[in-house]
Amino acid sequence: MSTGAMKQDPTVLSARLQRAAETAASADIDALLISPGSDLGYLIGVDGESFERLSCLVLPAAGSAAPPVLVVPKLEELGYAEVPAGELGMEMATWVDGQDPHRMVADLLSRDGGSPSRVAVADAMPALHTLPLRSALPDAEQVLAGSVLRELRMRKDAAEIQALRDAGAAIDRVHARMSEFLRVGRTEAEVGADISRAIVEEGHTAAEFVIVGSGPNGASPHHALSERVIHEGDVVVVDIGGPIPGGYNSDCTRTYSLGEPRESDVRETYGVLQAAQRAAVEAVRPGATPSEVDAAAREPIARAGFGDYFVHRTGHGIGLDVHEEPYIMGGNEISLEPGMAFSIEPGIYQQGHWGARIEDIVVVTEQGVESVNNQPHELVVLPT
Repeated sequence: MSTGAMKQDPTVLSARLQRAAETAASADIDALLISPGSDLGYLIGVDGESFERLSCLVLPAAGSAAPPVLVVPKLEELGYAEVPAGELGMEMATWVDGQDPHRMVADLLSRDGGSPSRVAVADAMPALHTLPLRSALPDAEQVLAGSVLRELRMRKDAAEIQALRDAGAAIDRVHARMSEFLRVGRTEAEVGADISRAIVEEGHTAAEFVIVGSGPNGASPHHALSERVIHEGDVVVVDIGGPIPGGYNSDCTRTYSLGEPRESDVRETYGVLQAAQRAAVEAVRPGATPSEVDAAAREPIARAGFGDYFVHRTGHGIGLDVHEEPYIMGGNEISLEPGMAFSIEPGIYQQGHWGARIEDIVVVTEQGVESVNNQPHELVVLPT
């Protein structure tokens, strides 16, 4: 059983459960049905694991007399031993093979004599469970719980922000060691294997992702690793991250050159990217919108003639998931608030030639913005 979520004081978890129940009620949702994953970890401190056997937190909306109930297979019960159920006012209900857990959930939701008309299921609940729950609750509309939980998870508390700082410092230490790994004559896969080990050595529980995009591979934003041999003069995009103990994630990209860049336009174009990333960070403040931050990143790139080479959003929220709300992109007009954390990562990708990206995780503060990554933003020229 995974216990990746941050261990929290029961009073923190209790407050989260209460806010989730209140937000559900305000959205005319009768109950949240939360399967294992980061949402469950956020609410009860243990994220669990999803198998063919149903595990599900049944959280009635505020106003219901029914308590939250954690439904788990009997053989998984010990995996939730760390959950402070009593202090959270939460019941545990176990089931064994041969029983119908989906019917158990339906019975729990109607045990006060009512019948739910609208339930919200976790966004990542497997269809293996979503569809049987629909059959067990044929009169209840199913909606996504993300519309409720994102309102809570977008706004990090002080402990969560400190966890993101710790994760940022840990991944910065890996980038600071890049000259150990990134050398001429090695393949991307060989470099990536060393980086993965260093991510764990520097304080993460695992390497969630490792991108080493050398030469033309750097022009593919989500390139991972290949057997391409790194050559002198290559520009290399290194995008790495993962969870630290407690489950909060790092995500940081820097761009390197093995000796002087081979392509004549690298330094000038990279300077445009630096200006764009800096402008976007400076645009972050309470009351600004993600759309405005995205526009701040795009304007210098477009003005220099590279608008068509910036092919993704400027950033994504981060926390217990690497990608979560808020998304920093055009059309997102929510108001940024203190405690929101997300990446700022513009890129310029010239297919067939080279690419570059600069990425920091930033947190909205009362005064403006704080970056949790502090490695230099310049093109890092490594010795060959």
